[in-house]
Amino acid sequence: MVRIRLRRTGKTKQPSYRVVVADSRAPRDGRFIEIIGHYNPVRQPKVLEIKQDRARYWLSVGAQPSDTVTYLFKKVQILDENGQVVPAIALDGDTVEPVAVPAVVPPATPVAEATAIAEVAEVTEAAEVAEVAEVAEAAEVAEAMETVS
Repeated sequence: MVRIRLRRTGKTKQPSYRVVVADSRAPRDGRFIEIIGHYNPVRQPKVLEIKQDRARYWLSVGAQPSDTVTYLFKKVQILDENGQVVPAIALDGDTVEPVAVPAVVPPATPVAEATAIAEVAEVTEAAEVAEVAEVAEAAEVAEAMETVS
């Protein structure tokens, strides 16, 4: 599972953190996928910077934020009070287009197509049989004429 969590950096007794996307099995300060922000609780005022577009992306693909990151995301309004993702707000001239979810189109009913094909096949088969019957009949008549003459 992919988690959004804090990765500790800084000196002893002066922590600062990077907000990272990492595999949940990786160590706290180990391997990560992407850095999406940083947090410095020591400075006054506390510094919190998050790449909101990347945070929303990772949340949309199923990344689970840690409890602390959930709290921080609520402070910067990426998540609402219920923990749901807040949609991005358009800024001066920027347009935020909703992501189009492709509609699920049920497959065409093969029964209707099969009956239409069967009808065409029956008509074609009947026409072929009629032609063969006419040719056979004409051949019999021709043989009868030859035997008579």
